Amino acid sequence: MNSLVRSSLFLRNNRKLCHALLARYSVDSGSQKHIDGLLKDKKVVVFMKGTKDKPMCGFSNAIVQIMNFHGVDFADHNVLSDEDLRQGIKDYTQWPTIPQVFIGGEFVGGTDILMEMHKSGDLIEELKKVGIKSVLLDKE
Repeated sequence: MNSLVRSSLFLRNNRKLCHALLARYSVDSGSQKHIDGLLKDKKVVVFMKGTKDKPMCGFSNAIVQIMNFHGVDFADHNVLSDEDLRQGIKDYTQWPTIPQVFIGGEFVGGTDILMEMHKSGDLIEELKKVGIKSVLLDKE
């Protein structure tokens, strides 16, 4: 059986799956709908240059270090790999710089704001609101 016939049979037998895949991947990665989906059901999300395993700028690295310091696992999205997402997140928040941190689906800010929250202890309180206990509390 040739590949065209196999593809046709797959499409016919898996119509719901194909529609779901098309809907998921046809959305512009910089759109509000797509970004809403990335934030949905995630406690902490960071749009950054690079990944949490390999940050590609000092500001993104600072965010990773702060999150690691508090023992926070977070979803990371590399804006360097997707120009639409990079511009889309800036439009979404009306904030011109990357990284951008969201806690409980709410935009918190960038590195300078997160650093201040970390120093003042406000970050621990914000994390508590979404059910995350900073490991710093275990050391007290």
